[in-house]
Amino acid sequence: MTRTLSEDTSLESNASASQAYEILQNDQVGRYMVASRELQAAEEIVTEMPFVIGPKACTYPLCLSCYTPWPLEPDNKSLCSKCGWPVCDQDCENALQHKDYECQVFTQANEKFNVDTTLDGNSENGVPQLECITPLRLLLESERNVARWNKEVKNMEAHNKIRCQKPQWKSDQVNIVDYLRKRLKLDRFSEEYIQTACGILEINTFEVRTLKGFGARGIYPITAMMNHSCVSNTSHSISPVDYKLRLRTTVKIPAGGELNASYTHSLLPTMLRREHLLEGKHFACACPRCSDPTELGTHMSSLKCNKCDNGIILPLDSLDSESTWKCTHCEFSTNGQAVRKILRIIQAEVDTVEAISGADGADAIHQREIVMKKYRSVLHPRHAFLSMLRHSLTQMYGRVNEYLLDDLPIIVLEHKVDMCRLLLQVLDVVEPGYSRVRGMTLYELHAPLLFLAKDQWNAGVIDEAGLKSKMIEAANILKEAATILSLEPLETPEGQIGLVAKESIVQLEQSINDL
Repeated sequence: MTRTLSEDTSLESNASASQAYEILQNDQVGRYMVASRELQAAEEIVTEMPFVIGPKACTYPLCLSCYTPWPLEPDNKSLCSKCGWPVCDQDCENALQHKDYECQVFTQANEKFNVDTTLDGNSENGVPQLECITPLRLLLESERNVARWNKEVKNMEAHNKIRCQKPQWKSDQVNIVDYLRKRLKLDRFSEEYIQTACGILEINTFEVRTLKGFGARGIYPITAMMNHSCVSNTSHSISPVDYKLRLRTTVKIPAGGELNASYTHSLLPTMLRREHLLEGKHFACACPRCSDPTELGTHMSSLKCNKCDNGIILPLDSLDSESTWKCTHCEFSTNGQAVRKILRIIQAEVDTVEAISGADGADAIHQREIVMKKYRSVLHPRHAFLSMLRHSLTQMYGRVNEYLLDDLPIIVLEHKVDMCRLLLQVLDVVEPGYSRVRGMTLYELHAPLLFLAKDQWNAGVIDEAGLKSKMIEAANILKEAATILSLEPLETPEGQIGLVAKESIVQLEQSINDL
């Protein structure tokens, strides 16, 4: 989301009103945000409504209003009565984001949605006809909300010079530019203008979740000004009701300190994070985490050496994908290409098991455990892929059928505790402070600790004082989890868990006092 500099009075006034941040600029990154005073952890610094919301690129067939997969039932292919494009029902047909935007354009151009092609074809890689929706909404909004477009959006980085050399540019030319200008008769928008809109969306959108848990994307111009770091010092939450974004700090930030966000998944190894950022955001990250072969001591990219007992294989230069990787204890070395091949193989397996939902039952747990066991001798214990699987497993143990919390044997409770603690060792470095994933992991840690303490007390392994000590430890962990998760919107699963955590603290403290 690196940008060119532009006049931006609305952003400046927002800055002075909040007294939390100011906007600076330089030749390397354009505009960026710094703290205008010392900011405390969990301090809210921006609230922002989206400029536009719409379907993701390469989307599945969906309702154009609520983004629910479409059709709801095989025999209920509901279409808008005016334009003939997919909606759930009359409420979705009349929702302003559809009714006032693409519906009018499709109706005027008499352009119908091709139901048969969509449902008969392979939509795994997206529905070409739906690619135009979000760019079209952005273009129409640029005409309706001229002041905000000029001040906040139009000069966001689109990277046209880089994008025009990529396959996606050609795809956008066919599915979006030509479709809008020719089929929808919108030739008032130039090809360059539409490609710029596509670039703004590609580089700058944030993922949005709906109330039903489905994905969309939105443009939030102020928040998008933050530069990237693979260890961010902010976190944002987006309400699934009105899509308002709230940006807050996760750690204390000194006056003049830069505010940054992560544009990629924090639980990925450096080589894959940097590839993702280069491909999707068009810059080569050289942040402190990427620059350190040990990933700030987490070893999230490190491999185990199978030529010696205690060796760890690290890149000599983590910013060079072709760099030699060498063992810390013996003479073994390999090249970056070989490591990348290994990572791609493991990533494919991790992605496959991560796609298995907890709703599928015990298999969701079994398949993840199989992959973890398979690569335990290859990957460092805190490797990104193992951390990713632990993150899922800590959420599933206790919630999935056959593995509900009351049914977990001692050995599985201990396994869950170990996974939470290993994951927290990583998160304390790469997602420190008041981050959502840390809050959820802390919450998942407290319950098995209580179950284990009670079992040890019943077995006579610990006395009442020992039980009280362990309960206090669990209570402190639960308090931190509640503090973090209560910052999330109440309409989200995390916000709901934050509410439960607060209620649980009262009960737990009462139990401690009764001892």
